[in-house]
Amino acid sequence: MRVKPMSQDAVTAMIVSRILELPAPWTRVALDGAPAAAPDTWAESLAAAIRETGRTALHVRTADFLRPASLRLEFGRSNPDSYYDGWFDLKALTREVLEPLAPGGSGRVLPTFWDPIKDRNTRSGYAELPAGSVLVLSGPLLLGARLPFDLEVHLEMSAPALARRTPPEDSWTLPAFARYAEEVGPASFADVVIRVNDPAHPALVIR
Repeated sequence: MRVKPMSQDAVTAMIVSRILELPAPWTRVALDGAPAAAPDTWAESLAAAIRETGRTALHVRTADFLRPASLRLEFGRSNPDSYYDGWFDLKALTREVLEPLAPGGSGRVLPTFWDPIKDRNTRSGYAELPAGSVLVLSGPLLLGARLPFDLEVHLEMSAPALARRTPPEDSWTLPAFARYAEEVGPASFADVVIRVNDPAHPALVIR
């Protein structure tokens, strides 16, 4: 394994070229990373670059698919095992976002599902994605649940870098990411792995 320093623009352009090679009627891209790795920001940049090629792109965040507070916070507001296993509504993500973009799907996607502030359904309208569109789903802990993606991108951070860049109020999540690295090991199988220990100087991991 070696590491090749690249700018974010160069990495994004490389991912776009990979996406354009995929034959699926719709392309479902996972952009997986701890919040400290800024997966939502990377996803926004990727979606913008995809649109520049003339394709439709929709960015969806797992943060908009949380489970209700009664389930999410059943064991407290800072339980790393709950964060790992029960924070995000993966069934809703699969049903409302990923399965409609499978071959033979409807192309009808729900961009948001749950409002954590009001703790209720967002009642969002559906987005109709034409064939050839790209979905970019961003968030943490995405690659351990066997969700149906066509391309998986993982933002990798070392444990010290993750601890250093995670705000103190969120440090309770660190054991969940340690467990993710040990049990799932996303950097060992993701299609694209980007090391972001220093967000200003990303590097492509080449296996």
